[in-house]
Amino acid sequence: MEEREEHQDAIARTLSEVGPRLRRIRTRRGVTLTALAEATGISKSTLSRLESGQRRPSLELLLPIAQAHQVPLDELVGAPEVGDPRVRLTPRTVHGNTTVLPLTRQPGPQQAYKMILPPDRNTPQPCTHEGYEWLYVLSGRLRLVLADHDLVLGSGEAAEFDTRVPHWFGSTGDGAVEVLSLFGRQGERMHVRARPRSAEPSPSP
Repeated sequence: MEEREEHQDAIARTLSEVGPRLRRIRTRRGVTLTALAEATGISKSTLSRLESGQRRPSLELLLPIAQAHQVPLDELVGAPEVGDPRVRLTPRTVHGNTTVLPLTRQPGPQQAYKMILPPDRNTPQPCTHEGYEWLYVLSGRLRLVLADHDLVLGSGEAAEFDTRVPHWFGSTGDGAVEVLSLFGRQGERMHVRARPRSAEPSPSP
């Protein structure tokens, strides 16, 4: 019971520090709330509430901000080092050399993971299975083979695809890759906040 309370306290502290950290990063870069709102599609009022701690941070808000600032998601969250059991789950190794860290703490249709793909994971072996996947490159260069497409994604780029299509992703061979993955086992897709549509001009009289 005590360990669980410490775990919850650690999460609460981490979340409470996100707002001030977002403000420091933005002001250090000389970016106004208005400019950030235009770059992310998130309203100025939502960004302001997020920085003041009045709005709870979520992936749908933090990912566009991380991309706009061109920084890893970890820098916005200020997550502690992997291995602190009060905050992070234990990473596991799959396929012999890929490190996977589950980020979702409860069962559900959609799960989030952070993956570290080693440089030698560079031989395409396409597979298919039920589900839908969304990938965001935190650092490094990701090679994505999707049906007849062979793509390279850099830091800050994202891709989404139906996993029933033959696919494979790994390193380009020139270094490790850190990736954020959102996966829906039954084909669930991530809901992204859309950029507000500009008002259409009134017809001329």
